[in-house]
Amino acid sequence: MSNTSPTIEQFAADGPDDEPRTPRTMLPEDWGMMAGSGLAAVALTWVVFYRLLPIEGPVGFWIVTWVTFVLIYRQVVRSAHGRLAGTDRVVAVALSSAAAGLFSVLIIIIGYVVVKGLPGITPAFFTQTLEKVGPLDPETKGGALHAIVGTLQQLGLTVLIAVPLGITTAVFLNEVGGRWARPVRTLVDAMSGVPSIVAGLFIYSALILTFGWGFSGFAASLSLAVLMLPTVTRTCEVVLRLVPNGLREAALALGAPRWRVVLQVVLPTARSGVSTSVILGMARAVGETAPLILTALGSSILNANPLSGPQSSLPLYIWQLIRSSDGGQVRRAWAGSLALLVIVLVLFSLARSIGRPRFSNINAGYANRNTDDGELARLDPAFDLIEGPSDRTLDRLDAHPNEDDP
Repeated sequence: MSNTSPTIEQFAADGPDDEPRTPRTMLPEDWGMMAGSGLAAVALTWVVFYRLLPIEGPVGFWIVTWVTFVLIYRQVVRSAHGRLAGTDRVVAVALSSAAAGLFSVLIIIIGYVVVKGLPGITPAFFTQTLEKVGPLDPETKGGALHAIVGTLQQLGLTVLIAVPLGITTAVFLNEVGGRWARPVRTLVDAMSGVPSIVAGLFIYSALILTFGWGFSGFAASLSLAVLMLPTVTRTCEVVLRLVPNGLREAALALGAPRWRVVLQVVLPTARSGVSTSVILGMARAVGETAPLILTALGSSILNANPLSGPQSSLPLYIWQLIRSSDGGQVRRAWAGSLALLVIVLVLFSLARSIGRPRFSNINAGYANRNTDDGELARLDPAFDLIEGPSDRTLDRLDAHPNEDDP
């Protein structure tokens, strides 16, 4: 029996069939394979669901269709391009489907809140309170000014309390260590699992009942800080671990003390990640309602002093109005949800812009000999620890490269 498989000499003589391309490159025939596999999966699933088996339901239909599509697509690609390409396409389809599913859920949530809350957004919503609004008043009367002010003040105080403590704790755990590092890390991990109602109950029993502070926005900020602190600490600690040790060693070799290395090398290098930890902490605290019920209590009037008296916030505003049987109050609650969503997006964008790296290409800056000392010092945090050579020294070295320094 003769061997009809091509030999190495034949491959070398004929050359490759196609030009080299990355696995992500999609040619027209690849799109045709994908479309044909999708149509075949839909047809096969329809026959099985509605002709062979007594099965109904759109959810199950599309789940089975997706699984069938993956199997058919893998076999088609494998027969055309080989086993490796078939496995690669299956993984690509799985990851793309997961990303599309998560993105679609996010779009559905945002779109639903926008559709339900946009009719309630009026000029009075941002300029008036519910102080003189009754159940029979129109929707154009009254707003959420008191809740918006309370949310911004409480979240601002929470950030001022939790972010410095969280970053300092992360620096201690990652840069200092010692025998207290393990107990502190265990405490932070335990705080990460504390329910929000427990944090509010702790502040209520420890400060409001014991010391008689009374309900206030500051008490609400303390309870939110308890929830935000472990998120900022753990995330910031992970980010600090990603800073290369070579930067620390180089700065220490220049004679910089440890505190200055952390302050001017480690933290600026991890600036983007630290801002991400702040964003995650804000996301953990901004939508909480249970601790605010026990600490801020809520109010229908504007209280601009977070240190005294009950204060409202958008989560409390939404929780109080959404339970009403009046349609106008429910629409105000949806408008408050939209306002809270916009505030969160604005704060997140602001935090990302603040945490954006100040330099993009350090090596290019090092190679630029025409850059003055001040610009060189801004290219990398490690340059802040030393004083660069003067322009006169550089000019002399360029004119006499073999001349020793006097």
